[in-house]
Amino acid sequence: MTLSVAVLMDPIGAIKVAKDTSLAMLLEAGRRGHALHYLEQGDLALRDGVPWARLAKLSVRDDPHSWYTLGQPQWRDLRELDVVLMRKDPPVDAQFIYDSMVLEVAQRAGVMVVNDPQALRDCNEKLFALAFPQCIAPTLVARDPAELRRFAAEHDEIVLKPLDGMGGRGIFRVRHGDSNLNSMLETLLGGDSHGTGRQMAIAQKYIPEISAGDKRILVVEGEPVPYALARIPQGDEFRGNLAAGGRGEGVPLSERDRWIVAQVAPELRRRRLLFVGLDVIGDYLTEINVTSPTCVRELDSQFGLNIAGQLFDVIERHARGNRTA
Repeated sequence: MTLSVAVLMDPIGAIKVAKDTSLAMLLEAGRRGHALHYLEQGDLALRDGVPWARLAKLSVRDDPHSWYTLGQPQWRDLRELDVVLMRKDPPVDAQFIYDSMVLEVAQRAGVMVVNDPQALRDCNEKLFALAFPQCIAPTLVARDPAELRRFAAEHDEIVLKPLDGMGGRGIFRVRHGDSNLNSMLETLLGGDSHGTGRQMAIAQKYIPEISAGDKRILVVEGEPVPYALARIPQGDEFRGNLAAGGRGEGVPLSERDRWIVAQVAPELRRRRLLFVGLDVIGDYLTEINVTSPTCVRELDSQFGLNIAGQLFDVIERHARGNRTA
């Protein structure tokens, strides 16, 4: 059965073809004969409570020089589609939340949205991991710089992060007593280093096993892909993120990795989070990526997998169920 599949993403003309997971999904959908459509954030609207989208017909190719063709955009009732892939990168700001609300209206009319719009709003990628305290390293989320300084004193070496970042941006590694700690807190909290900040930050105990890589474990409808991509810091950089220069190396899942997935999977299924990326350093879950998880193309290439194929098996099953419901 042919499905009409739309993708809401950042500009397709700016992607890195060899690494882009959204493109991997679109290539798989095209191989299966599904009709593809493209939109960006400015292309959503509600008209008298009806979800609309300015959609352009899309075709894709695995060609680093010419990977897509777009038709003329036209406004359409979003309820005419079968599937929307919500692949907009963070931050999950007010506009992202409004987009999810429009998509939720379409979802109530029978359109399958991947991932679930309410879950995208509820599951902050840094905070969601704290729902599984048995899996995480010591962690503090606070606006109060004094509390964060106390946390640094307790654990000696910590990592500080913004709650809405991605790709390793705005992440600091710092020791208790470091003369730069106050400046880092001012940057993250949006205030001075003594009064309460305007925004929250997250602090985690530093995990030395980052030297072996920050593993991205992809989970499709609660089932893990059997290999993770270990993103290994290079040179004097402590961040493993590929966007920060980390090197990606595929590794089989460990028993601990599988245990972490088993702890998290029931909640992923309950929230209809069909495609998720868990970040694991050493024995600890550090983040749960729900907005636009990546690393599909790297793992496919290294191990001969078709992760987008696994995902579309799930999508097709659910979308057909929505049609017959």
